[in-house]
Amino acid sequence: MLMGMIAGVFGSISGAQPVLAASKASDSAWNLSDDAWRKRLTAEAYHVLRNEGTERPFTSSLNDEKRPGNYHCAGCDQPLFSSQAKFNSGTGWPSFFEPLEGGVATKVDFKLIIPRTEYHCSRCGGHQGHVFNDGPRPTGKRYCNNGVALRFQPA
Repeated sequence: MLMGMIAGVFGSISGAQPVLAASKASDSAWNLSDDAWRKRLTAEAYHVLRNEGTERPFTSSLNDEKRPGNYHCAGCDQPLFSSQAKFNSGTGWPSFFEPLEGGVATKVDFKLIIPRTEYHCSRCGGHQGHVFNDGPRPTGKRYCNNGVALRFQPA
């Protein structure tokens, strides 16, 4: 507790900005207040998109979605993935081998101590999931996405 108080005082003196749970929005129109995000999203989507939470595996109906179309960010509706890049990873989360161009941005996440690559919607900053190097060809990547952070738009 003492360390937290010291860090808080130091942060106030240095003018440091508070750390955001979600990544910063690249589009200023999506720099919404916490209340605005809570009104816009379901409780589960808010937990994942704004607090970098993780949904339980095998709970998303998008795991079994096989129609052609695009997967959009549930926060701002930006298209992130094509159904053509979707594959069954067996992990319990919708998985893709590549995002649509400009759809996602990445950062390093140390929440499990070892570094992982977290990705988020490049427009609103909403957390989507993590990318791993165990996916299929042609990229070898597995973008492991929280289903609640997506909205499917059929072709």
